[in-house]
Amino acid sequence: MFYKTYSAGIIGIDGFIVEVETDLTKGLPQYSLVGLPDSAVKESKERVRSAIRNSGFAFPLGRITINLAPASLKKIGAAYDLAVAVGILSASRQAPIQLDDRTLLIGELSLDGQIKPIRGILPMALTAKKRGFTRIIVPLENAPEASLSGLLTYPLEYLKDLPVVFKHPPYSARKLPFHSHSHSFNTNDYSAIIGQQQAKRALEIAASGSHHILMVGPPGSGKTLLASSLPSILPPLTVEQMIEVMKIYSAYGKTNHPMVNVRPFRAPHHSITSVGLIGGGALLKPGEITLAHHGVLYLDEICEFPRQVLNLLRQPLEERRIELHRNRQIVSFPANFMLIGNMNPCPCGYFGFPDGIHQCRCGSPAIERYQNRISGPLLDRFDIRVEVPRQEIDPFHTQVEENPLQAIQKRVLSAIKWQEDRFSSGKRNSEMDLAEIKRFCIMSPKAKSMLRQVYQHFCLSHRGLHRILKLARTIADLDSSETIIEQHIAEAVQFRTQEKNIFSI
Repeated sequence: MFYKTYSAGIIGIDGFIVEVETDLTKGLPQYSLVGLPDSAVKESKERVRSAIRNSGFAFPLGRITINLAPASLKKIGAAYDLAVAVGILSASRQAPIQLDDRTLLIGELSLDGQIKPIRGILPMALTAKKRGFTRIIVPLENAPEASLSGLLTYPLEYLKDLPVVFKHPPYSARKLPFHSHSHSFNTNDYSAIIGQQQAKRALEIAASGSHHILMVGPPGSGKTLLASSLPSILPPLTVEQMIEVMKIYSAYGKTNHPMVNVRPFRAPHHSITSVGLIGGGALLKPGEITLAHHGVLYLDEICEFPRQVLNLLRQPLEERRIELHRNRQIVSFPANFMLIGNMNPCPCGYFGFPDGIHQCRCGSPAIERYQNRISGPLLDRFDIRVEVPRQEIDPFHTQVEENPLQAIQKRVLSAIKWQEDRFSSGKRNSEMDLAEIKRFCIMSPKAKSMLRQVYQHFCLSHRGLHRILKLARTIADLDSSETIIEQHIAEAVQFRTQEKNIFSI
């Protein structure tokens, strides 16, 4: 007897539908599973056999052939167990329920018949929704996530409960399970920072135009606190962006990751590998640059990261996505993030920042080697570079903040609104191409004259010139100005230009 059920797999962060074809014929007991399965899928034979028996059903005798179509796609993981088990039960006329061809079955089986959660449930469910499926049966723990797709979601805890699964109402996500606080990503509050007005101004500009920023300063000057506070002034994620972020974390394997309406904040350790940063591996999982999508990627002590790992950021920073070629497959991950790097000026950390107690004892060769750990092309992709000196502030004295958080948030949101009106595709100023720079970066005569002098004095490349214009456009948006004037160019140059020493900003 022949029976077909439907399941789903995942490639990268996108799902695909799998037809599970079951054929049961008379003959010597034999179990064959075809369709380009990996070892985890092949091992489903024993899981399914034990789960069926321990759930009160009889495992049929005879020749069982399971085909996972399409056969051209590699099947990875144990998400097909439930569909295989239901197919065998239906083909042996033990069907506990009647399924139509619009119902998806996803879940891993344990030996006692429990349905275990799997990674990537949301991408699978979203794909099923696009393909016209209406119902999905998933593990109990995956139900909140799967329900975000809009499918009728039926949670299942044990295989033996399958006969009554449709007798209960589907799981309802009446309200998105998101949290409005930023601490979901271990961030800090911008209003907690006292002093560092120049660095805070740089972060405000970066947040408004999605510009990458590099902070340089001695140990203990507050670079990490500044970086981790940036999400508190960024606009909240839209519902569509929240779903996209949740989809990425689901594909990564964080099935219980909470839905948050703040931007992701990722801070990987400097020992991270290239696969950990950009993604890939045997399961083609997203890396840190994709986990930071719609948010912030923070590289603390950027000079401590391997140079070859840092250079992998160059393409994603320009294209806002990363394309990986693995096992005859091409997988594209989104990577639209803000990059924040911080670094000490030298190995000891005090070159150019004497404080009366600590003096730099590093020789010139050591300083040069340390600074050269960041390649020129990567350094050029930081739109803003700012010094963060140690602040002489009494920590026991209550300070009155000159720039309250609400005022900064209002200015940032206003600047972003200007960009939303300017671009129809949700772009930010940092993403403008050459045609858009010529169209939208309208300068006053004095601003144009100043920029020409800066271009000649600093021997800027065309890329450097365009980045100054993008930065000036964001500063003008913060001032609600259609025209870029002289002071906007001056501030952009202050944050952008560099001499031979990258710390002479």
